[in-house]
Amino acid sequence: MKITAKELRKTWLEFYRSKGHTDIGAVSLIGDGTTGVLFNVAGMQSLMPYLLGMPHPAGKRLCNIQGCLRTVDIDSVGDASHFTFFEMMGNWSLGDYFKKEKTGWTVELLTKVLGLDREKLCATVFEGSGSVPRDEETANFLLAQGIRKEHIFFLPQKDNWWELEGTVGTPCGPDNEWFYPADEGKQDPVFPDDYVEIGNDVYMQYCKTRDGYEPLENKNVDTGFGFDRMLAFLNGTSDAYLTDLFSGALKLLEETSGKKYSDGGEPQRAMRIIADHTRTAVMLIGDEQGVIPSNTGAGYILRRILRRAIRYCRGLGIESGVMLPLAKIFIEEVYGEAYPLLREKEGFILEELEKEIGRFEATLVQGMKEFEKCVSGLERKNEFMKKNDPAYVPDRTIGGKAAFRLYDTYGFPPELTEELAAERGLSVDTAGFEAAFKEHREKSRVLEKGEAKGGLESHSGIAVKYHTATHLLNAALKRVLSPDCNQKGSNINDERMRFDFNFPRPMTAEEVKAVEDLVNEKIQEDIPVEFREMSLEEARKENFVGVFDAKYGQIVKTYSIGDFSKEMCGGPHVSHTGELGHFKIVKEQSSSAGIRRIKAILE
Repeated sequence: MKITAKELRKTWLEFYRSKGHTDIGAVSLIGDGTTGVLFNVAGMQSLMPYLLGMPHPAGKRLCNIQGCLRTVDIDSVGDASHFTFFEMMGNWSLGDYFKKEKTGWTVELLTKVLGLDREKLCATVFEGSGSVPRDEETANFLLAQGIRKEHIFFLPQKDNWWELEGTVGTPCGPDNEWFYPADEGKQDPVFPDDYVEIGNDVYMQYCKTRDGYEPLENKNVDTGFGFDRMLAFLNGTSDAYLTDLFSGALKLLEETSGKKYSDGGEPQRAMRIIADHTRTAVMLIGDEQGVIPSNTGAGYILRRILRRAIRYCRGLGIESGVMLPLAKIFIEEVYGEAYPLLREKEGFILEELEKEIGRFEATLVQGMKEFEKCVSGLERKNEFMKKNDPAYVPDRTIGGKAAFRLYDTYGFPPELTEELAAERGLSVDTAGFEAAFKEHREKSRVLEKGEAKGGLESHSGIAVKYHTATHLLNAALKRVLSPDCNQKGSNINDERMRFDFNFPRPMTAEEVKAVEDLVNEKIQEDIPVEFREMSLEEARKENFVGVFDAKYGQIVKTYSIGDFSKEMCGGPHVSHTGELGHFKIVKEQSSSAGIRRIKAILE
């Protein structure tokens, strides 16, 4: 059966609406915090309170197609079946119908609607474990629906039990998984080697506790069929990228790279990764919660995914800017109808993608050079040691401090360094990385306590960047607000900078944007930061300003950024403003009477 994504979406929802279900639509990709999971990784996750007994405003029979996001197996993305973003087709009974009705409807959908052969359907059920008995009830209902007895398999908990890992107080229970021969023409296929899993029905009869399982007062049904994989299966392909969800994206990548997806190998893997990661980025930025790249939480996952895609663009021999027209394909042609918010936010999505691509491209070349230096240094060390000691075992590990430098200075997520290392048959000292990161955080805490003698006590890369940014911000405030604005305090950690200054009122939105734009203009100009020592009297004559009403000696250190900023300061600073990235004000507020406070980040 050939079917498009739009047709499958419509078929699923119309079938369950005909059985009295209400389409509740999709919710945010970001978890609500009730399960301790950052993203919604399953279609039922947002329904936890209702599966535990709370009445749902739409009733007891529900259905939808829910977007999900999972990164635990991101290294597998690039094969024929793994994605970071994917969709789950679901339907639920909240204490209403149970196993008899559900087995009947699933068989009806698979055979009468989707055209599968009932004689070839195969099902697995729970064999029982401990206090939870063998699921003979479901097996008997399957037999009543015409599923052959030899096609019903009892399997252990690891195969036929569903629960949300790492949680307690959540619904769970035995499941009934559905399989179909991968090759319909094959005689007597062998289970499970020759079968494809096409979905499952979970019977949530229990609540997971710290000590085991307790029966739920209401017995629920939770059906989950993977939309992407089901679409591939119905179209007769084992490659889930060979559906109309990705056809437009792959065509563009082929045209841009001059390579054929069907040729396989590394180009095919790169195309899958670029397409998948771009789709995921579109869905995250276009989400109702509007995730943007950052160094924490969901924003960090987004940044990691985007930077991985950018690197694979380079490996494919194409400019990473191709991700912008790819994003337009997913917004306008593939998901715009099902997720109308994507079309509303198209400009914002493309703008955020373009900014993140620009940020990473600016440092990627230098970062790759630094990575190659690490590898070359390791190889030279091994050669030297081998000459002096034939029994020497070569070191195949990139040091933790080197990995942290790639992260801190060049924006390489540690996972990216690990992936690059693995491609060269190397590993990364993750414990050493964590130690370097911890040391960096401790130094940043020192900065939070205020100015140290002679300037900053921490010379870590991000602290130096933020400290230089305070000079640009100070100068911009003087130009936009008043020459009388002066720095009254600062606080820097590895996540953001805080800057206090005197001003009698809140800044307007236009003033905030003007300051932000002016700082970014000076960053883009890549102005050299010039250091000089001179007498205090000479510094004052040349209009260098001081901060915090500090007491200076007769000889002072000065830093000038062109004619834009001239300050007496203990340093240190970056050598050129272009090293700072992109400056963004995230908050402007009152600090105390007559003192305003700006919180800002470098992206």
